[in-house]
Amino acid sequence: AVVAPLLHKYMYGVFRPKTAKQDAVLHEVVNSEIYYMLEGAGTLVTGGTGSFGKKFTEILLEEKQPKKIIIFSRDELKQHEMQVGGFNHPSLRYFIGDIRDRERLIRAMHGVDIVVHAAALKQVPACEYNPMEAIKTNIMGTANVVEAALDAGVKKVMTISTDKAVSPANLYGATKLAADEAREALTHEVRKIFESTPGVVDVDDTLEASRPRVDVAVDHHVHGVRSPGR
Repeated sequence: AVVAPLLHKYMYGVFRPKTAKQDAVLHEVVNSEIYYMLEGAGTLVTGGTGSFGKKFTEILLEEKQPKKIIIFSRDELKQHEMQVGGFNHPSLRYFIGDIRDRERLIRAMHGVDIVVHAAALKQVPACEYNPMEAIKTNIMGTANVVEAALDAGVKKVMTISTDKAVSPANLYGATKLAADEAREALTHEVRKIFESTPGVVDVDDTLEASRPRVDVAVDHHVHGVRSPGR
């Protein structure tokens, strides 16, 4: 079997993410089908100025030759800091936008092959104090990303989940669980629509059609096998 370059770096200690959770998520990305599709692709990263988004972008620039990488986030200061901090590769594009805005997502996804959805409200106290904001971003925002990807003809969407979505004990975990369920429901609904359309063939979970489509969204805790919360 071919060992992905980043996994090789893990094994020999050349690269170590800042936290164990980042390590787990990035390890799963490296071993996913999406990693091998990133070569020469147009990729959009929601929440691209966050810790995961920046590390993912760094790895993508090191290991692949992307057609373009769109950093999609709502914080212009963080985008500026990211640019002056060395993320100024010619393939990088910076889009101001919010995942709550579906129309902006559709515009940003024009010509994009892969979407990595990392945007979320993640701080447990902040989610508890601002519950509706957490719901709008983590649940409705994820639904917007999947639906916009479908409308824009994106081939693959990867979403990031969390162990806190298993038997959630707080609002953050509950919103991530709901986001996972919403994603599954949306992709299942898309399958039913396409399967009832003449000329559409469902092969190995990949929807093949001559119209805009989105493949099954993927996260690092797939189909009910999430790690139990610690």
